[in-house]
Amino acid sequence: DDTPHPGVAASPGLAIAPVFVLQTPRFDYPERAADPAEQQQRLRQAIAEGAAQLEALVQQARGGEVAQILSMHEEMLRDPELFEAAREGIQEGRSAEAAWWVAIETAAHAQEMLADRLLAERAADLRDVGRRVLGVLCEVSLPEPPETPYILVTDDIGPSDVARLDTQRVRGLLTARGGATAHSAILARALGIPAVVGAGERVLTLAGGQELILDGERGRVIPAPSAERRASAEQRLAERQRREAEAWQARFEPAQTRDGHRVEVAANLGNTTHAADAVERGAEGIGLLRTEFLFMAHAREPDLATQIEEYREALDALDGRPLVARTLDVGGDKPLPYWPMPKEDNPFLGLRGIRLSLTRPEVLETQLRALLMAAAPASEAADKPQPLRIMLPMVKDVGEFRAARAIFERLLDEIPAAERATDVQLGVMIEVPSAALLAPVLAAEVDFFSVGTNDLTQYTLAIDRDHPELSAQADGLHPAVLRLIEMTVAAAHAHGKWVGVCGELASDTLAVPVLVGLGVDELSVSARQVPLVKARLREFDLAEARTQAQLALAQATSEAVRDALEAR
Repeated sequence: DDTPHPGVAASPGLAIAPVFVLQTPRFDYPERAADPAEQQQRLRQAIAEGAAQLEALVQQARGGEVAQILSMHEEMLRDPELFEAAREGIQEGRSAEAAWWVAIETAAHAQEMLADRLLAERAADLRDVGRRVLGVLCEVSLPEPPETPYILVTDDIGPSDVARLDTQRVRGLLTARGGATAHSAILARALGIPAVVGAGERVLTLAGGQELILDGERGRVIPAPSAERRASAEQRLAERQRREAEAWQARFEPAQTRDGHRVEVAANLGNTTHAADAVERGAEGIGLLRTEFLFMAHAREPDLATQIEEYREALDALDGRPLVARTLDVGGDKPLPYWPMPKEDNPFLGLRGIRLSLTRPEVLETQLRALLMAAAPASEAADKPQPLRIMLPMVKDVGEFRAARAIFERLLDEIPAAERATDVQLGVMIEVPSAALLAPVLAAEVDFFSVGTNDLTQYTLAIDRDHPELSAQADGLHPAVLRLIEMTVAAAHAHGKWVGVCGELASDTLAVPVLVGLGVDELSVSARQVPLVKARLREFDLAEARTQAQLALAQATSEAVRDALEAR
């Protein structure tokens, strides 16, 4: 009681509420059954019902990430290999329930054995799918949560469970297992629910109704807080809510510092359907459209017409605001089922991003063509151009940029000007230290840079940002990362080019003035963060930002940077 208990920070925010401990339901069923034909029929019906449930959840999903993950679950459920493994078990005399769960556990265990920890965490998705069918077979439903606000505590939570959460009542999410990269954590962030995961089995012993403070930014929970600690947390929560309310009221004001220095604030998007929401939240454009959502949502490679339709949806919603679209960034932790790749010992240092796209230049060409055609003027009399910025991920040097630019320039010549974007730029993401070190060479040829601080940090510090023990050290405010950003900005500005930052650092309260002081021209953050980042800009002037940037660069470690900035 009244003692901070550590976990893994999975979704930012602060919550104070009683806990509701959700125990994994018990499924009681016979191991053996006499009639294999009847058991197969029962399993087929249960799978069909599970798929129908998921389809209904996909239709209700409020966000692209939610729908995307649930659609993947639906595909898992229809996997013929899973059914075949269960059918073999039924033929050996097992019941439908027993055969199905053995098939699920076997597949999940194989997933957990993968060297890539991100892919290993997808075992939770398989079990989530498995429990859904088991619940149908056993006619077991989950207990109803309380009608009043609560913090959900559970062993692990499947993505479909997160998608069903009532965000009006669920103030926070706490799990014994799981990591910050699990799909359930990704969904918690998408829904704006504070979450701490991987906190250990002890959290399951919390008494139902016991009060808890959950800090999703520091990754800790405090059960049964003292009156003093609770008052302090309430003050922090009230201050946060006040700032959010004020920021929301001023969300449409231009993004600028106290003395009028403009810094564009844009939104990162994982789906074109969210563009209108980003505009409503005050975004001045889309600074990162992750186009892989489109490729991951289809069972086969999306054709030209499909891509044009999707990209046009975002451009129409932006109504003349700029769209920065990242070309297909798969490989690493994001494989495509229809683009098989050889197993790699370290996929993050293997075929991913632009280097993967260049192995299939026809895929890159179709995507570039679709983006250019989607941004064509609506009519000859259209008074608003549709600014399109295309950026290439994981570029290590100018050779990769030139290879992609050759395709881009050929398309500009091939497509009639009236049928394609007229206001278009081609840039690169600075995610690899070599690209930052070679920024003076790249800046002479590219139209812009966008710094992906998540990858730049992990490659610079040689720390996987999702490592359960080291992730806290993968801090983008490390002076080595800041020096690379400084070099990038200096090179770009020397050639009259602009620089954005689209990693998580762009919404870090301490980092915002540092980035502005380094000369960054655009900050692209999650749509939910747009009003707060705009509000943060209004709290300092450019001279102060430059002072803070130099202060940060003078430190030796990220801890020293944060201490110095907080002290100031």
